[in-house]
Amino acid sequence: MKNTCCAFIAISILLLTSTANAQTENSPKPKNKHRVTTLTITYPDGLSVQKKDSSVTKVGAIKGKDIDAGTEDISEEDKDVKSGPRFKTGMTMVDLGINILKDNTNYSAPAVKTFLNVPAAKQNASLFDLRQGKSINVNIYPLMVRYKALQTHGQRIYITSGLGLQLYNFRFDQPVTYTRGPQSVIMDTQSFKKDKLAMDYLNMPLMFTFKTRLNKDSWLVYGGGITEGYRIDSWTKQVSGSGKKVKLHDAFGLADFNTCITAEFGVEGIFRFYATYQLTSMYTNGLDQHPVSFGFRLTGI
Repeated sequence: MKNTCCAFIAISILLLTSTANAQTENSPKPKNKHRVTTLTITYPDGLSVQKKDSSVTKVGAIKGKDIDAGTEDISEEDKDVKSGPRFKTGMTMVDLGINILKDNTNYSAPAVKTFLNVPAAKQNASLFDLRQGKSINVNIYPLMVRYKALQTHGQRIYITSGLGLQLYNFRFDQPVTYTRGPQSVIMDTQSFKKDKLAMDYLNMPLMFTFKTRLNKDSWLVYGGGITEGYRIDSWTKQVSGSGKKVKLHDAFGLADFNTCITAEFGVEGIFRFYATYQLTSMYTNGLDQHPVSFGFRLTGI
C-alpha cells in the first residue's frame, strides 16, 4: 500500500509541477467571444476551398471565382479548445454531501471484542448507526491542475490533480464514546445532543473527466478517479443535554492513510453529482468499516 501511495503521489506531483513551463509556451486565454469569418472560394471546375480567419472583414470579387463569406461567434470554451493551453491551474473544486458506513466487520474476532468494551448484545453493526442527515462530507480542493488530453468539437477529456482536504463527520445515534489509554469504545451512561467522530485528511486526487457535447450550449460531464489521503487530525465531540461539551483528539485506532475511488455525473452549469467509496478500512484494530459519501459537486473542472 505504501509503494502504491508513493507512486500515486509522484504522478500527481509531476502533473502539478509540469504546468509552469507549459503555461509559458502557450498564449493567454482570449476574451469571452470571437467573431470568425468563414471564406469559401469556389473555382469554375467545382473545387471549393474554405478558410476561417478572424481578420477577414471584407470580401471582394475575384474574376472566375465565386466567393461566399459567413461569420460565426465562437464561444470562449470553443476558442480555448482550438488554441488555448493544454495545462490550466488555479481552479477550485468543492463537494458537499452525506456519509454512510459500509460495515464488513467480523464482530466475533478477538481484536474487535477487545476494542469494543460494550455489552455483548451491542457488539454488532448497529452500535455505529448514524444520524444520516447530520453525517456530513466536505471535500475542498483550492488548487487544481488540469491537462487537456483530448480536444474536439464534440468531445473533451481532462486529466486533473491537485491538493486539498477531505473532511468526514460521523454523527452517532447511540451514546458511543471513544477512549484513549487504552483505546476502546464504550457505551456512555448518558445520552448526547451531539455525539460525533470527525476525521480530516490531506488529500490528493487523480481524476479523468469526460465532456460530451449535448447541443450548442450544453455538455454532459462524467468521469472517475482515485484519491490518496493522509489523516492530519481526528477527534470526537460530545454535547450533553445540559450543554456541556467534551472534545477529545486522538488516533482512536484509525488508519493514517486512506484510498478512495470517486465518480461524478452531471450537466455542466446545471447540476453535478459526486460519489466516493473508501477502499481501505477506517481502522487498524479489526473494525472493517468503509465510508461511502455522495452529494453535490458545487464547483468542478
